[in-house]
Amino acid sequence: MSLQRSLVFLDASVLVAASHSPSGGSAVGMEACQGSRFRAAVTSRVLLEARVNIAEKFGEGDLVRFYRQLAALGPVMVPPPSEEQVHNCMALTTEKDAHVLAAALECNAAYLITLDRRHLLTPTVQLAGLPIKVVTPGDFLREITSEGKSG
Repeated sequence: MSLQRSLVFLDASVLVAASHSPSGGSAVGMEACQGSRFRAAVTSRVLLEARVNIAEKFGEGDLVRFYRQLAALGPVMVPPPSEEQVHNCMALTTEKDAHVLAAALECNAAYLITLDRRHLLTPTVQLAGLPIKVVTPGDFLREITSEGKSG
């Protein structure tokens, strides 16, 4: 019996936070995606958005940390989502964030980890009946820790 690692799609907000706070929840959540249970997934657009935000907000030290964290993470690079999926996701979130939700859905991720409470961690998204859990890094860590205790 071979266990396939579940995909965890990371939003740019998590990558930015992890680069700035290497011991915070976002960084720890990313580390959980290096184990036997989970594998991180991103798109090139998410990586670009994170890189630009880190460079603008924090500078070179955090940018170097971002690249080191990415190298350690070895995420699955998923293709950009289809225009149809992005369009469908615009009913749930903003045009700017629809690509994130669409990519996470198209790659069949088990989780979408984000810090975006305004556009992704909303009742509209949470109650949409999606086949993905949209959670904060802290919620992700609490859930996988409690699963480990019960299973």
